Amino acid sequence: MIKRYIAENEEKMLEDLFSIIRIPSISAKPEHRDDMLACAERWAQLLLEAGVDEALVMPSAGNPMVFGQKIVNPEAKTVLVYAHYDVMPAEPLELWKSAPFEPEIRDGHIWARGADDDKGQSFIQVKAFEYLVKNDLLKHNVKFIFEGEEEIGFPSLEEFCKQHKELLKADVILVSDTSMLGTDLPSLTTGLRGLAYWEIEVTGPNRDLHSGHFGGAVANPINVLCQMISKVTDADGRITVPGFYDDVEEVPQAEREMIAHIPFDEEKYKKAIGVKALFGEKGYSTLERNSCRPSFDVCGIWGGYTGEDSKTVLPSKAYAKVSCRLVPHQDHHKISQLFADYIRSIAPDTVQVAVTPMHGGQGYVCPITLPAYQAAEKGFTKTFGKKPLAVRRGGSIPIISTFEQVLGVKTVLMGFGLESNAIHSPNENIPLDMIRKGIEAVVEFHLNY
Repeated sequence: MIKRYIAENEEKMLEDLFSIIRIPSISAKPEHRDDMLACAERWAQLLLEAGVDEALVMPSAGNPMVFGQKIVNPEAKTVLVYAHYDVMPAEPLELWKSAPFEPEIRDGHIWARGADDDKGQSFIQVKAFEYLVKNDLLKHNVKFIFEGEEEIGFPSLEEFCKQHKELLKADVILVSDTSMLGTDLPSLTTGLRGLAYWEIEVTGPNRDLHSGHFGGAVANPINVLCQMISKVTDADGRITVPGFYDDVEEVPQAEREMIAHIPFDEEKYKKAIGVKALFGEKGYSTLERNSCRPSFDVCGIWGGYTGEDSKTVLPSKAYAKVSCRLVPHQDHHKISQLFADYIRSIAPDTVQVAVTPMHGGQGYVCPITLPAYQAAEKGFTKTFGKKPLAVRRGGSIPIISTFEQVLGVKTVLMGFGLESNAIHSPNENIPLDMIRKGIEAVVEFHLNY
């Protein structure tokens, strides 16, 4: 019945999805503030069309929140669906094969910024809900909270949750903003890494200098910055910040054995991302390194002259944005301070260094004994024809741990993304068939919860 419903309504469904994707709701760029409001208002309209009793666009300290709810029985259980409507910037635009905010269907995929993260996956939740309401199959209450600041670190959502705890009261939170191991290898995410993020500013001379007159006599801030960053990890891939591993829980052997049984083709993995060799913390497999172990990365670095042709300059300043993915039990506030202290301690007297914490969040683990997790497991099993693997993932959704702390409820991560969907990158996409199967699986979740 659900397959027939999707087939009969797919043209209208895609029109609805495309209407959301076409709005460039880029939270990182102030010039898109009006687009944020437009996207929130469009989501509220789609929620009303799907069958909620009410849909509100609510103010926050930052971008507006979208809240909707359908109360079928005040005594019944309540599922709170969380999603984000903001997207990453589309640059570099020249690498896109089609316009990032004009969705295009090619080779059975939808290609556009937000096709997966998170408009496509949010859409799956809304259309599954719509089917249940229209066919009188919904037996519990459903609430929706869609926000527009996920891609910039959720600066307003925690306070919003604290102010509206009663409004957001639920028995479980359901999120589709994660990925599966593969189309033929369904999986449910049971753990996420936390995050800490900083900007480093290194200042040398009081102005840009002629590299011929001053080079070799004055420390170059870019050189110094690179030297400091190189000291954050050692040759074995371990982070050298004192105290960094104090709260890192070693992966239990039983879990390591389970990870080892996950089908993984390292050669295919390397080929897909265009590298000849992999690198990571010594003593751990690739799947352990990118899910259960912490990591450090330079996310951006700049300074000096980067225009066309050449300019022989010794720059006054250099900058870097850096981050650590953290594992459960590592507190991002503590790590943030440890890292800042370490960078300052290794800074030479030839420069001045400022370390500014940006955003962060805790890791999260979902028990597989949770009734809502088991309902999701049944949904995946029926839809994909096999029981999903329980896996930890390397990404971070810091608000998930905040939900647990503020609202006191667990979250089930029911994601339908794929590595090949290229989220955050040019040519982001999602298979049309995954949209269909996602709707089926979420419907089954609600029927089994």
